[in-house]
Amino acid sequence: MKAKPGFKLREVCGEQIIVAEGRENIDFTNIISMNETSAFLWNAIQDKEFTVEDLAKLLVENYQIDENTPLSEEVALRDAAAVSQTWIEAGIAEA
Repeated sequence: MKAKPGFKLREVCGEQIIVAEGRENIDFTNIISMNETSAFLWNAIQDKEFTVEDLAKLLVENYQIDENTPLSEEVALRDAAAVSQTWIEAGIAEA
């Protein structure tokens, strides 16, 4: 997967919002707000190819999840899959 070009994360009134840059990306019907964790992931994958597993690894490393705990890795993988699917559906990332 890869983040589509032309979308930047900006802080607006204390909220993390994806802002489209360039005419081809402007769609005011779908504002994308991110929490702290999804904003961290978004910043980490800019200009890079990534997989769900890459996102899960970032979660495990950043949030100090014990890699030896299967449930924690499973949760990180599930959350990474959900956020990447959300990004694809929102049109800000492509598979």
